[in-house]
Amino acid sequence: MRREITGFSNPTVKYLRSLREKKHRKSSGKFLAEGLRLLTDARECSHVPETLVLSSARDPHSLLEALEAEVLATGGEVIETSPDILAKITGKSNPQAVAGVFAEFDTSLTGIDRTAADIWLVAQALRDPGNLGTMLRTGDAVGAGGLILLDDCADPFSVEAVRASMGAVFTQKVARAPWAEFESWLRKGPGQLVAASLRDAVPYRGAPYVAPCFILVGNESQGLPEAYEAACDLRVTMPMKGRADSLNAAMAGAVLAYEVLAVLEG
Repeated sequence: MRREITGFSNPTVKYLRSLREKKHRKSSGKFLAEGLRLLTDARECSHVPETLVLSSARDPHSLLEALEAEVLATGGEVIETSPDILAKITGKSNPQAVAGVFAEFDTSLTGIDRTAADIWLVAQALRDPGNLGTMLRTGDAVGAGGLILLDDCADPFSVEAVRASMGAVFTQKVARAPWAEFESWLRKGPGQLVAASLRDAVPYRGAPYVAPCFILVGNESQGLPEAYEAACDLRVTMPMKGRADSLNAAMAGAVLAYEVLAVLEG
């Protein structure tokens, strides 16, 4: 189905705009993603938007035509609207030419196959959607299986997190769980839990990492609770040569993930 929307007060515009808010994403089970590259990555991972919104000022592109055709073939809807209305929907003054609405994925731990990858990223109480998106992107880069979010984390389906992931939200498994549930699940199978720490830690370079390795990163300002660190199988420390006493949470996860990858592949 194809249609055109020309009015800012159209109910569909209001609905699409509402997906920028967590409560509306939660109630509808849908989320918004923007940009041809990101939506093409999604399509290549077998995630086709239920609704495709196109700018009337878009330039012709073969990937966009392929995306349109697949949305229509799967029973989805294609909407054409003005750049100004698309800007209202996405919340960006200079929106890209296309946005899509997707159904949220299953984020239960039961959907995680720990044997599917040697590396998994785990974040506890991560509050910045940009950091969350960066961790998804890091996971994709190192071939991780996905990102497990513990306790009260930012929403992985927020517009900001999806944008920061650069499409990795579609390539990486995402799970959400409280710490107690995650710890119980982890101990029921193979899995080494590793965190950067100052408590009884060994240098992170060349540490005895074992697959599947779950790399645990804490809250941006508070770090990991002491009990969570104590539950880790391995605690590692990274040298800080300057005045800063720690790395950004997402950056620390990236540095550690690449070291784990080097050790496991070495």
